[in-house]
Amino acid sequence: MEQLDLNLLRVFDVIYRTRNVSRASEQLGMSQPSTSQALTRLRLALGDPLFERTRGGMRPTPRADDLARSVQSGLAQLEAGLSSDNTFNPHHSTTELRIHLTDIGEARFLPELMSEMRRIAPGIEVRARAWPQSEIGMALDSGDIHLAIGFLPELTTSVHEQLLTDRYVVLLRAGHPVAEQIKRNALTMKKMQLLDLVAVRSHAQTLQMLRAANLDRQIRLTTSTFLALPAIVRNTDLAVLMPRAIAREFLPYEEFLLVETDLPFAVFTVSVHWSRRYEHNPLVKWARQVVSRLFKEQGPLK
Repeated sequence: MEQLDLNLLRVFDVIYRTRNVSRASEQLGMSQPSTSQALTRLRLALGDPLFERTRGGMRPTPRADDLARSVQSGLAQLEAGLSSDNTFNPHHSTTELRIHLTDIGEARFLPELMSEMRRIAPGIEVRARAWPQSEIGMALDSGDIHLAIGFLPELTTSVHEQLLTDRYVVLLRAGHPVAEQIKRNALTMKKMQLLDLVAVRSHAQTLQMLRAANLDRQIRLTTSTFLALPAIVRNTDLAVLMPRAIAREFLPYEEFLLVETDLPFAVFTVSVHWSRRYEHNPLVKWARQVVSRLFKEQGPLK
């Protein structure tokens, strides 16, 4: 530590988050040669290449992944200390809270969240949008979003807290021709092959599950969001694979059937994610506590 220029760790942090020396240079306000030179100095000091060039940018080595966790936590504490603002008061704040949520996530979480926000933080503006999965981690680390809520197994660089578990079920209209063939309110893989399916482009997990089960050939309609599904299912013999918690909100209840399936990976976990770099930020810390209090399940999935 006595021989290491600590500014090199800041350069490392930005390169690690952007996976690109040119973009890191822009964020740091440095020339690209200076950024590359700083990385070279850190490589020599630590005796590790830290990054390997790939077609998509810079891939961190295992040593870099280990270093990143410590560096990001350390920088977060330093930034929190330097910019400490003990006057943050949610009830009087007019700041902006930015959250990654898919359309189905908005339907699941925003009604209850906004009801609570209007009560305890009426001046805070909430902005929810769906980021491409490949960009969520970088958006958290750059501060473009404060929290990401969802089933995000590919998001490995963030800190997260599990909120709830859910399972995928098949939604059918009442009176669907397959309904009489369903035993114990469950669909086998063989029975799934009898269905014509709707796929939702914004929910990649369902598409992946259907492809893994060789059911993508059963897809007859692909929509961009879940919004049209109640009317589509109610008026056709199309079926849709979707999270049970959302499907149970479709009304009137008597017009729909929710059927269990033995598809692999039907059970999934929803978590709230945030960046190590901002975990001491008063807004991020407060917001994730609110989300946890509202949505964290007590006990296993039933």
